[in-house]
Amino acid sequence: MDLRERLGIEHPIVQTGMAGGLATAELAAAVSRAGGLGTLGLLSPTSLATELARAREEAPGRALAVNLLLPFTRPAHVEVCIRARVTAVTLFFGFAAGAVARLRDAGIFVLHQVGTLEGARRALAEGADALIAQGEEAGGHLLGRAPSLTFLREALIVAAGKPVLLAGGVAEAGDVRAALAAGAAGVVCGSRFLLTHECRAHAGYKRRVLGAERTIVTELFGLGWPARHRVVPNAATERWCRSDPAGPWFARSIERGTAWLAKVMPMSTGGRLVAAQRLSVPFFSPSSLLEGADDALLDVTPLYAGACVRKIREVRPAGEVVRDLAAGCR
Repeated sequence: MDLRERLGIEHPIVQTGMAGGLATAELAAAVSRAGGLGTLGLLSPTSLATELARAREEAPGRALAVNLLLPFTRPAHVEVCIRARVTAVTLFFGFAAGAVARLRDAGIFVLHQVGTLEGARRALAEGADALIAQGEEAGGHLLGRAPSLTFLREALIVAAGKPVLLAGGVAEAGDVRAALAAGAAGVVCGSRFLLTHECRAHAGYKRRVLGAERTIVTELFGLGWPARHRVVPNAATERWCRSDPAGPWFARSIERGTAWLAKVMPMSTGGRLVAAQRLSVPFFSPSSLLEGADDALLDVTPLYAGACVRKIREVRPAGEVVRDLAAGCR
């Protein structure tokens, strides 16, 4: 299957649907207009429908996708995708066979991001049209345990001819070419699109990522979503991850009991939780800081970023990023 032909895109570049308001219509539309696959991040069903309508207006006739974070996905999110007739849906951090069946019945292409061969096999068994192989270099929440190209090669064998895209460690055209040469049907990029004008991340968040010399893997920002994630260090990680990069054992123990909150709390609650966070109390939500928020909150919110951020030197328009990443690709 030619992925670009199936999705109606010019370049094998997929923008990660960063949730919580980071990837809204402006970013997704800019990527799609440039010939990639722009992806809206998860919002409340009402807000998601609004952003999809905006994206359609800003990128008429172009392919658009939605990223469904399965710990937070409700049936209404699936309904929004079906009603909007999105081109594709990417699934992450869980499994939902019923949702896959409904989406595919509606003619929507389903890509499932996985980090292990066990996850890859299950995603395919549940009907995924394509896999996204996430490597350990990826930013944000991590399923990947192996280097990206290593896991890509393993996932290609399991996929048995179905498309496999690579996620993790992609910031430059050379990274894209290496992934394609290794057999990937395309790449999925997060950090490179985080550092664009159209992304709604707080300006201070972007500055800290641009200046970062390292990233760490932790579980510190796990209230309501206890899981590994890669971030740029800030005051919270410096204070609470000195003894254990994952964070204090007592905080992680309590956070593991909060996973159920993802399915019952209104998504609008995230902003209020962020505003209430304090450095002295090691219970931090996974919500990122958006533009216009208090600068002081940069030290108590996750600065998600991939290991590739050391290659990124400036914030640029998303359309230019797509074209630069695709340079030299056939």
